[in-house]
Amino acid sequence: MRIFLIGVSCVGTTTIGKKLGALLGVRFFDLDEEIESFFETSIERLQHRFLTMHSFSMEAAKALVHLLNRPESRDCVIALPPRGLMGGYLRAIKKANEITVVVTDKPENILERIRFYDIDSRPIEKKLTPKEKKLYLREIKKDITYFRKSYERANLKVDISDLDPDQAARKVKEAVEELDGKVRQQAKSESTGWS
Repeated sequence: MRIFLIGVSCVGTTTIGKKLGALLGVRFFDLDEEIESFFETSIERLQHRFLTMHSFSMEAAKALVHLLNRPESRDCVIALPPRGLMGGYLRAIKKANEITVVVTDKPENILERIRFYDIDSRPIEKKLTPKEKKLYLREIKKDITYFRKSYERANLKVDISDLDPDQAARKVKEAVEELDGKVRQQAKSESTGWS
């Protein structure tokens, strides 16, 4: 089984995904890293080649298709970018027919996790001023609103508010196992004629 984790930037899909993979005993892949490896350049440099985020996403989805065709990705957890349920990414995921999980949190908690990177994806230390914090909080809220409709396409929505990464990974695991159990029960009922 493949589990795709999606959420707005800095919600924690990478951290949770690594822990979830360990809990399930499967590999973890961060699609941003896979995109950079596939195109041999940083995400930001790749984005500069395109006029719109849509056209960038359509091209970047090739890295997802490549990953899904690799044998080591048959059972895994994959952290998707915020646009993970849109455009080319969505088409690739629909063909994979696996479990998609949107991870949500309070905007204030996401702000605490915000990280900055240079054009080559190297971390940058940056202390935000109160004014900058307000601006970034507004941007996080805008992103939550912007992606809300696409996130409705997910199989599951898991709120990790006030949970540490280990608790969040366990909560996602429980939600996935519950959904998987229901799907298996339904398939069993349909094959035996019972409902």
